[in-house]
Amino acid sequence: MPPPLFADRPAPQPSEREAVDALINRTRRLRGDVDAVRRDTVLIDEEDPQLRWQRALCDLAVHHLDDLGSHLGQLREGLPPRTEHVEDASAPEATPDTAEAGAQQRYDEPQPGSLIGRVGSAEWNLLTDGVSWSEELFQIFGRSPEAGPLSLDELPSMLLPEDQPLLTALVTDCLVDGRPIDGEFRILRTDGRMRTLHMMGEPVLDPDGCTASMWAVLRDVSELRRSQQAVRRSHDSLRHREHRAQTEHRLAVELHEAVLPPWRGSLRLPSQGPGALDIAAHYLPSESSSHIGGDWYDALEMPDGRTVLTVGDLTGHGIQATSAMAMLLGALRGMAVAGIEPGVLMGHLNQLLETSVQPALGSAVCCRVDPATGTLAWAQAGHPAPLLFRDGEGRPLPAPDGVLLGAASGVAYEQDEVHLLPGDVLVLHTEGLNRHSDRGAGPDALLALAPRFTQARSAQECLRTVVAEFGDTERLDDACVLIARIGA
Repeated sequence: MPPPLFADRPAPQPSEREAVDALINRTRRLRGDVDAVRRDTVLIDEEDPQLRWQRALCDLAVHHLDDLGSHLGQLREGLPPRTEHVEDASAPEATPDTAEAGAQQRYDEPQPGSLIGRVGSAEWNLLTDGVSWSEELFQIFGRSPEAGPLSLDELPSMLLPEDQPLLTALVTDCLVDGRPIDGEFRILRTDGRMRTLHMMGEPVLDPDGCTASMWAVLRDVSELRRSQQAVRRSHDSLRHREHRAQTEHRLAVELHEAVLPPWRGSLRLPSQGPGALDIAAHYLPSESSSHIGGDWYDALEMPDGRTVLTVGDLTGHGIQATSAMAMLLGALRGMAVAGIEPGVLMGHLNQLLETSVQPALGSAVCCRVDPATGTLAWAQAGHPAPLLFRDGEGRPLPAPDGVLLGAASGVAYEQDEVHLLPGDVLVLHTEGLNRHSDRGAGPDALLALAPRFTQARSAQECLRTVVAEFGDTERLDDACVLIARIGA
């Protein structure tokens, strides 16, 4: 009768070879997955640092996995049989014929993913002056076996001049102080190719404790280091781009805030006299903080007591848009103070934008209110018309003709006049104020606020209503709104 099975009996363990095979299979699957990601990382835009960094990381991961698979394969199969080439001081020197024959033999680059040809070993015997190199090491150095291995005195001649002191220090520390070797240096092969080698080794002591020889394993890590350098370069390029974008964003925000009117809250223009305007305005950023654009609002008191109200928007984002907006708004303020009519003013702005060093398109509306007569004279350039709210109802003003600023040369802009009454509310806004759900709905969402504007006692209360309605909206673009309430 067979013995009973006990629960605590250990399960059969896989053999070492089976365990290595399993690791190799997992490594191959992972390598295939990473390679698929690398193929999917198509560099459509060669100038995109983000894509270059992603591709470089995938290349580096593939190199690491190739190395891991090769190491595991060697662990499973063991080292293949090879013949070591030994050069002894007592051996006859190579003849010119054999040296020439060795020079004519070509030693190609190691195959990608192949451990053989990328890892070699060497031993330098200090007692006999003999040198032993594996065949792989000859391949790494691009040297013919017939030419013989290099002695410790000859080895530095293959290194780049700046790396020679490093190798000398490593060998000296090993032979004199018995320290292990662990360092990298670059060699220049006879075929002109430069390779990066990682050398690890240690001294071999005789029975008396004296250094008898030095052995080392040298690994060609050129491809790995190139991949790492590509990752670092792409990473630095990405960080530089991010830093530049952050700097430009900060400058754009500072310039935008500096150009907009310094007053916040409410404003009364003119400051004295009947029919004054109660004014409030607000800038609403887009859902993306990087989209600082060319939206503006402004209110100016003219020397003759009239008030100019304006809002506008330039295409683009960032420093270019905000600097163009600063130029345009400065010109608008100067011409308004000079008494230029809104329609003529728009024509001058169009010419200025058209001849600018950095051409752009823009929309704007300019309103001039005369508190003495209650007359509103206004013109627009491809911009939403002002909204007039009266007696609990709102409507857009019929727009005079006017194309976008910078769109055409020699354009004449029409000017229209409207009579305002005490208690009227005038709303000027840019297109970005619309919500996603309002696309194509025009100003209907604003017009629906008419009953609440009627109940408001100031322009600031009206503005709070607009901000509460649109302030939390995820806008694709920034926006401005200016509200003027006509006083008695």
